[in-house]
Amino acid sequence: MSEKITWGAGYKNGVSAAGIGIVLLAMGGCAGEAPKPAPTMTQDQVRSNADKTFEKLKQEEKNRAVGSGVAPY
Repeated sequence: MSEKITWGAGYKNGVSAAGIGIVLLAMGGCAGEAPKPAPTMTQDQVRSNADKTFEKLKQEEKNRAVGSGVAPY
């Protein structure tokens, strides 16, 4: 008879420990800082980056055309 009581008490302790663990994880997840939004770029920044990239691409095409002996388009 004492074995059944011990098992029942152990089961309740396990369920209680699991419940406490879940509550602590939920509280920890909610207590974290809210994610910050990604910084937005202005149209001028986007245009400047695009211009720089385009200039690099044109330079690479020139270098490739000079190295291969084929005329650029």
